[in-house]
Amino acid sequence: MNVTFLLNGETTRVDTHPTQTLLDWLREDRQLTGTKEGCNEGDCGACSVMVTDAKGARTLNACILFMPQLHGKAVRTVEGLAAPDGTLHPVQQAMVDHHGSQCGFCTPGFVVSMATGHLENRTDHDDVLAGNLCRCTGYAPIIRAARAAEDAPVPDHMRDTPLHLTQKTQIPAPQTSDDLADWCLAHPEGTLIAGATDVGLWVTKDFRDLGEVAFLNQCADLQQIDDLGEHLRIGAAVTMTDVLAALRPLHPSYAEMVRRYGSEQVRNAATIGGNIANGSPIGDNPPALIALGATLHLRHGDTRRDMPIEDFFIDYGQQDRQSGEFVEGVTIPKSAPALRCYKLSKRFDQDISAVCGCFNVTVETGTVTDARIAFGGMAGTPKRADKAQAALIGRAWASETIEAAAQALKEDFTPLSDMRASADYRMQAAQGQLRRYFEDLNGAQTDVLEVRT
Repeated sequence: MNVTFLLNGETTRVDTHPTQTLLDWLREDRQLTGTKEGCNEGDCGACSVMVTDAKGARTLNACILFMPQLHGKAVRTVEGLAAPDGTLHPVQQAMVDHHGSQCGFCTPGFVVSMATGHLENRTDHDDVLAGNLCRCTGYAPIIRAARAAEDAPVPDHMRDTPLHLTQKTQIPAPQTSDDLADWCLAHPEGTLIAGATDVGLWVTKDFRDLGEVAFLNQCADLQQIDDLGEHLRIGAAVTMTDVLAALRPLHPSYAEMVRRYGSEQVRNAATIGGNIANGSPIGDNPPALIALGATLHLRHGDTRRDMPIEDFFIDYGQQDRQSGEFVEGVTIPKSAPALRCYKLSKRFDQDISAVCGCFNVTVETGTVTDARIAFGGMAGTPKRADKAQAALIGRAWASETIEAAAQALKEDFTPLSDMRASADYRMQAAQGQLRRYFEDLNGAQTDVLEVRT
């Protein structure tokens, strides 16, 4: 399978296996060992690279990035940050000046993320660097270095232009959802690869042979967000970075949760359709979409069907999707002023939720007229709290009603104990989130303010 892309400014052609990772190719085939292998699952950021396409530059985790995903794009590794004459990139020089490197293992990933943020004129350094972990706890000088480089001009060699390729490729990469529908009919047991933030681990951790695969990164119509008046239709291949941008002016609480979804590198690759289709009981998107009353769009050949998104999740590891059928998109309302999303995890950034609760309650003249409450992490699927909702609807919006609904949660869920939380903790957390929601809607300050150094 032939892949053509720019690598540190030079056109590169590679004959590769479809699930060879960029990290392995860089280190083993090109001996570009500045890109480090740490967790090999997209968590630590030591393997961060800059990838540029028509939408601009972004950081991605090379360890779970398959080579065909790079076709026509530009890749820049840590070896390509300095100028051709050896002059250090401004963020590299700032890291030296501010003693930002400790043991040094994580440093290449940090400087790639910093250089990408610098190119994009980003100053939200805590977000830019949330996906880069420093085990020496040297974050303070790293942030100081990022701030020191803010006003430095972007070096000319950093402005990569992606390739415009016209030749045919062997890569199975449908250009439209119609092409994808045909491919899925011909390969009903095939694997669809969008961002590979989940599928990548099937290869790097489970060592699976994925068989027939199709890459969705060229399927343009699945990467669109369409304004339908009172609703947005979000294509299945829209990245979480673009979802976050669309949500911010409409659903700020949901958007704030998405800001903690994975990391910059993960959000730049992960897609909303992939998150839904994998059916994880601890995925953060489905509870929010359920609380919003989202509609899921599925396609099998020329046949399309729509369903309330909560009906898609049948049981643990089981979704209402037949062989050869794929998620085409999801439609959400643009207005839901009462929507609140609360993510509880051991780490603020880039961590899997112990409990994710999303609430959307309608109150008219002091009485609850509608309630949509959904949780992740409380059952084998993302699930609505039917008993708690029933305890709210038709009753006064008052603390006594909230307490009754909190007790009803015990009838809705029998959570499991695992490494993230005990069953008792999860139940208490879910009840606490419901009480927080009541205070939140009544105007109390419930957010924890961030302390920035």
